[in-house]
Amino acid sequence: MARIYPLFSSSKGNSTFIGTENGGFLIDCGVSFKRLSAALEANRIPLKAIQAVFITHEHADHVAGLKMLTSKTGLPVYGRKRTLQRLCDADKISSSSPVIDITSVSITCADCEVSSFEIPHDAIQPCGYRIHTWDDKICAVCTDVGHITPEVDSNLTGCRLVLLESNYDENMLRTGPYPFYLKERILSPVGHLSNTDCAAQVRKLIGSGTTHFILGHLSQDNNRPHIADSTVQNRLTDCVRGKDYLLGVAPVETNGGAVIF
Repeated sequence: MARIYPLFSSSKGNSTFIGTENGGFLIDCGVSFKRLSAALEANRIPLKAIQAVFITHEHADHVAGLKMLTSKTGLPVYGRKRTLQRLCDADKISSSSPVIDITSVSITCADCEVSSFEIPHDAIQPCGYRIHTWDDKICAVCTDVGHITPEVDSNLTGCRLVLLESNYDENMLRTGPYPFYLKERILSPVGHLSNTDCAAQVRKLIGSGTTHFILGHLSQDNNRPHIADSTVQNRLTDCVRGKDYLLGVAPVETNGGAVIF
């Protein structure tokens, strides 16, 4: 059965494994090789099970460990053309790893069909990923998204499971210690998705049949898991949790555990 392992999820490091202990792939590698290895071990996933790395964008919290991982494994790195070029120019990918542009194509990896879709964020060519698994399930990973565009919405619609950004509580952000320019960046249409906007999208997706949700990329300074969870749940007053939908919050760092969907 299809499994998603949110290994790391926060503004300080992100990496998700999709697959089983027999084979799968990473989306992003924003932590050190040492921390990634420990997270994989906690989930009983051998390093050799990773068949590729898919990169969403070039910000450090998504690629910090990519050079070491590719140096040690030679894994292929997939992503959008300009993102991959930026990473190669910055020496973030080992020369031993194939670099493959999937801007406008779907590819098969670990018996899954993977495609990318454009997201609004202040990076060179950011994307989310939609995955059709070997057992005919569809999921998507979509973080660092300033707002929900028609393209984002269409790629999330029809998924059984969605890992969706719920980055900040607006009140915490506006009254918190961040400088004004950083608050404006986060609040902008190419910044991050608030709990409130995430809740609205979850509500819409439930109406089209999505049943499994993971809230991800929470800010450790401007959010709390219970606030993100309650903001979404409070939008779903006409739905029964555990019956109409399943909702969880991705951990900052895994202690072991996957979501089966």
